[in-house]
Amino acid sequence: MILRYLRFLPWRLCRLAGALALLVSSPLAARNSQLPPEEAKAMEKIYAGDIQGALAILRTLQTLQPENPLPVLLEAEARWWQIFCQNSSVKYGMIDAWKRGKRPEDEAYLALADRVIALSLTQLARSNSAEMHFYAGSGYALKARIFALEGEGRAIAHTGVAARTEFLRALEIDPNYADATAGLGLYNYYVDSLSSAVKVLRFFMGIPGGDRNEGIRQMQVGIDRGVLSPIPMRFYLAKNLRNFDRQYEQAAAIAEPLTVRYPQNSVFQLLLGNLNTELGRTEKAAQYFHAATHNSLMHENCFDCSTCDVRVREIARSFLTEPH
Repeated sequence: MILRYLRFLPWRLCRLAGALALLVSSPLAARNSQLPPEEAKAMEKIYAGDIQGALAILRTLQTLQPENPLPVLLEAEARWWQIFCQNSSVKYGMIDAWKRGKRPEDEAYLALADRVIALSLTQLARSNSAEMHFYAGSGYALKARIFALEGEGRAIAHTGVAARTEFLRALEIDPNYADATAGLGLYNYYVDSLSSAVKVLRFFMGIPGGDRNEGIRQMQVGIDRGVLSPIPMRFYLAKNLRNFDRQYEQAAAIAEPLTVRYPQNSVFQLLLGNLNTELGRTEKAAQYFHAATHNSLMHENCFDCSTCDVRVREIARSFLTEPH
């Protein structure tokens, strides 16, 4: 019986990796209420869709701060949004980056994740700190989300548990670490959403359990008090409420501020268009899809001026011309 369910483990664990994508998306939970100016500027460019602009800043920071894992982690975060956009498609009426197997370009992304982990562990060998445990956990989470696209179930489980461990260590040092709390919330939400059969398999694989309601509460902590988590948290919470709970109204309310703050972000526009389609708001959905298409033609602030833009236009056109 266990072997029978093992076939389905990679698909189920992709849910967990989706959660881990967000663990990484808030890398700057910190002692300070404000980010250093250059890091803040890079993050704004990432969420505004100007990935190339963000990478230019981050490469300079890496040169100036070669032992700091943060600029490397932020580069991986920027590149993840490229990957997410390039691999997005429509399945079951939902726009998402679905499993597509291994690809050669994944190795460069995984190398960034390994570098984040190595730099963090080097710093931890010198001095124990919540930040470095957070960055180490983020490095493992970076790996987990690419493994989800590749369909590597066991690798997702291994890196997911490693990430959770590092986030817990960060919270042992600083219980008020809001972004780490949010990350654990996503883990709790996803692990508790697994089917009963996969939960049995989870037990045998040593994957810690979770609590869905506690997870949602912890995610809200990230939205309310996180330093960097509010933006990515809104995106993934809205997307996951759509994917797993079919709570379209609640998801749309959570996601709408993203398009207000970052109207140039085609991925955010596609999400709101998708949610309004599910709610039967055809005209409003069309506005978001047209905005996504317009953004994809504005080469100055695009995610990727080739593959991503083409993908955005294809998805938007399919919703504008075909029933979903």
